Amino acid sequence: MKKLFALLFAILIIYVIYIDLTVGTLPNATQTVEAEAKGTAKPETGLSETGMSSFKEKVKPGETVITIVEHHINKALPVSIDDLIHDFQTLNPGKTPEKIQIGSTYQFPDYSKK
Repeated sequence: MKKLFALLFAILIIYVIYIDLTVGTLPNATQTVEAEAKGTAKPETGLSETGMSSFKEKVKPGETVITIVEHHINKALPVSIDDLIHDFQTLNPGKTPEKIQIGSTYQFPDYSKK
């Protein structure tokens, strides 16, 4: 009887760990942000105050400046990473690409015409 109880307890523990690692047990801020973002349309595009072609987009979990720009233009990045960083910082004064936050909206350079 003890062995059966130990086996069932071990299965329960493994199941709980699996659910916790895959789905999680507590709602987090990213789920709230994703729920709000589901109703949004295509990101705004146009010229920024600096005269540079840009678009605004809300950052989702796992995205970087490079992946957002590449996804927007549907091809590989046509400029160097240094140029992308410079353009991003020009469009977003005081912000660095390394410190973008999930759920925040930033302006990104639009290289779709390059």
